[in-house]
Amino acid sequence: MRRISYIFVLLFTSIAFFSCEETVEDPFAEREKALTPAISQYVNQTVIVTYRNLAGASIDLYNAIAALKADKTQANLNTATEIWFASRKYWELSEAFLFGAASDFGIDPHIDTWPLDETAFNYEMANTGHIASMDSEDGDIWAADHLGPSLLGFHGIEYILFENGIQKNVSAITDAQLTYAKAVAGDLRNQCIRLEAAWAGIDNVSSPKRALIEEKELVVERSNSDFSYGENMINAGQSGSTCKTVAKAAVDILSGCIDISDEVGVTKIGTANSKENTDYIESPYSFNSLVDFVDNIKSIENAYLGGSDANNRGANISDFIKKNKPEVDNEVREAINNAIAKINAIPYPFVQNYDSPQATLAIDACNVLTKALQKAKAVLEE
Repeated sequence: MRRISYIFVLLFTSIAFFSCEETVEDPFAEREKALTPAISQYVNQTVIVTYRNLAGASIDLYNAIAALKADKTQANLNTATEIWFASRKYWELSEAFLFGAASDFGIDPHIDTWPLDETAFNYEMANTGHIASMDSEDGDIWAADHLGPSLLGFHGIEYILFENGIQKNVSAITDAQLTYAKAVAGDLRNQCIRLEAAWAGIDNVSSPKRALIEEKELVVERSNSDFSYGENMINAGQSGSTCKTVAKAAVDILSGCIDISDEVGVTKIGTANSKENTDYIESPYSFNSLVDFVDNIKSIENAYLGGSDANNRGANISDFIKKNKPEVDNEVREAINNAIAKINAIPYPFVQNYDSPQATLAIDACNVLTKALQKAKAVLEE
């Protein structure tokens, strides 16, 4: 009887031991599970939505400049400048995720190098053969192949439409300049469509965009992979994805945020503020610099909180950081709001106030944000 009792006790103890072992939580698995919805929200509601809006606005901008070239009226110029601001905003709201297609395809420097090279621009305007090439059916492709980054993208178009912070009078814009603007706008449209298709997958963009991708032979696929950039991130940790874990995908997201926070403070504001190069100012012709800077910080906010604006928030990295290190999450949120406030406090226009005390405070605020984001990234890496 005593032997039977001993065996029973031993058996019970063994069952209890193994039952406890089965219910022990795997911290890694729990982290992967907790972050998975945030990655999906980020891809679908932050990146793809922003790029879809950007692609749509860039198409509208090309059409508006084509209409202005065909009928050079002040009303058509008004439309083109309004759409330039709209498309510009969507681009700046995407700068927290310049990794992926924007980097791999070289799209960032291709469409957003500043300031414009005026010497090269004047050469192009005097070259009748080049103007004729820009005016051809494939003028957008010619521009992409022959004009360098300092003549392409948003700032090439900005240079034509604006001067000293105001819209030009339409009579001040030559026919050759409009030919150039149309070719550059066509290339800008092509690059923005590439960004959407690269992240969403070519089958998930509209038929007109697919037709343009095929007509212009635009590369939108990731090399050596059947996954789109969005699928690659959403499938983190699974076979075929270059993101080895979901946590690594989240780290990449915060790394993108850190990069743009640092760029706004150190480069975009700091280069001129330090007098290192007072000509190195973003959007100097339209005086849109401060809006650009704020939208860059908002791109961080969207990446961190999920969604493309306050109206479509969802699962996000902030929730994970808050659960594990609430003081770090609070620090990031406060730093985002403070950076926006400090940038907005810089006197307008930035091109005339880059050395103001308020600009120095904005640099400091961006540095604080960068450090807070680095702390959040460290939480993901623990």
